[in-house]
Amino acid sequence: MHNSTDKKPSLAQSGLRWLWLAAIFLVLDQVTKLYVAANFNLYESISVMPMFNLTYVHNEGAAFSFLSEAGGWQRWFFTIIATGISGILIYWLRALHANEKLMSIAYSLVLSGAIGNLIDRVAYGYVIDFLDIYYESFRWPAFNIADAAICVGAALIIYDAFTNKESDGKAEETSS
Repeated sequence: MHNSTDKKPSLAQSGLRWLWLAAIFLVLDQVTKLYVAANFNLYESISVMPMFNLTYVHNEGAAFSFLSEAGGWQRWFFTIIATGISGILIYWLRALHANEKLMSIAYSLVLSGAIGNLIDRVAYGYVIDFLDIYYESFRWPAFNIADAAICVGAALIIYDAFTNKESDGKAEETSS
């Protein structure tokens, strides 16, 4: 992210200009979930290709079904977490300059995923998952487009943390 001494960008020139990307992935996530819910029976699985199925499941927990058997309180806990994270991501997008593309894309992807799963949690009490990857007896937990967007966005944030030399250069300039 930019240095606190940088001038805050105007709304039109902020990272909020990248919200269109979040909207695209949010719509894609919701359309695919609605399609699966309307056309599959719960736990129905269709082989798409070797090592990949479409399998309709409900996830009442978080990533990889964490806390899925917790008794119901986790629905509201994860709702509060997703709402808070979404607010923080919008704040961070507002603080970015629109030309800070990598971080704007990363935050937009994580935001779309957080909102996509938040919608499910509030509407149904669970998240609709359907992407099922496996190899022999190993099965990756089923996931959805929102989860994939969050993972890609998080990977971009980590990538930026290891490759962004801008903050290192500014630290050296101020110590001289």
